[in-house]
Parts: sequence; C-alpha cells; structure tokens
Amino acid sequence: MRRVAITGPESTGKTTLSRQLAAHYHTTWAPEYARAYLEDKGPSYTLPDLEEIACGQLREEELAAAEAQAQGQPVFFCDTDLLVIKVWAEHAFGQCPDWILQRISQQHYDLVLLLNVDLPWEPDPLREHPHLRQHFFQVYQQALLDQHANFAVVSGALEQRYEQARSLVDELLGSQTSMQLPN
Repeated sequence: MRRVAITGPESTGKTTLSRQLAAHYHTTWAPEYARAYLEDKGPSYTLPDLEEIACGQLREEELAAAEAQAQGQPVFFCDTDLLVIKVWAEHAFGQCPDWILQRISQQHYDLVLLLNVDLPWEPDPLREHPHLRQHFFQVYQQALLDQHANFAVVSGALEQRYEQARSLVDELLGSQTSMQLPN
C-alpha cells in the first residue's frame, strides 16, 4: 500500500486536497490531529503539547492505513505529517524532541506533496505567522531535499492543485502496477 503525505505551510489547502484525493481514489485519509487537539485545548501550545499532537498524528495515520488495507485500497493520504511538528517545534521552541526526529528518519512516504504558498491566506484562530509562509515553505522544501524524499511541489488554484496531485498519484500508482507485472 502506498502512503502519500500532504505537507507544507498553513493555509495552503492541505485538508481540502487530502479530502479530494481520498474521495477520488475511494480510500481513507488521516486528518490533521493538531486541529482537533488545539480546538479542544485552545490555540496556545507547549513542547509537550506538540509531542501529544505528534502521537495523535501517528495514531491517525495508522488508523487510516489499517482501514485502507482492510478495504484493499492501494493508497491512502495523510493531511500533514511529523515534519510539520518538527518545523513548528523548532520555530516556537528552538528544538524538536529526539524521538520525533528519529521517527521522521524512519517514516516512509511513497510520495510527499509539498503545497506552495500561492493561495491567499485564510484567517483562522488556530493559524499563525501569515507573513512567514514563504520562509516556512523553504524550510519544508529543504527538509524534504535533505531527507531525499520523493516529493513534488503542488501550486496554483485549488482545482489546479487537485489536478496536479491526481496526476502525481496516478503516476505513483502506475509505477506500482508496472513493478508488479512479470517480466
């Protein structure tokens, strides 16, 4: 089964794209755990909160993976990943817990869609730093390059992002099919 992560700065359409792709491929998606956590606890957070959020995100991913596998689906989607926790922890607290860094180095996504900051900012009480989106985009991009991740930048209006992402996922799934064909 293929894992596809949708990552990047705030207000770039990660949740919308995750939902669209899951619906298109008739599969599951792991929602962003941070949103539910912060809606419940309030917008302020500490480093231990980020660790709880990381654990919650991992649980969401495993639940989505198990459900997709039970349904026989070849792919599922993750609305954000632990890279988001790393970026926020380092920005807000100057450090990221070692276990999160270790888990990031062990975690594998078959494809990561890095969403560009070319959509207008949508205010939300849980969002921070609208003027730092380009900075954060560059941080994500460099981290993915450093990880040698299979990633692609997805840009444009929401419909363009959806079409780009579908094309990339179709390519990923097509390569999975060809790898399974006998020579």
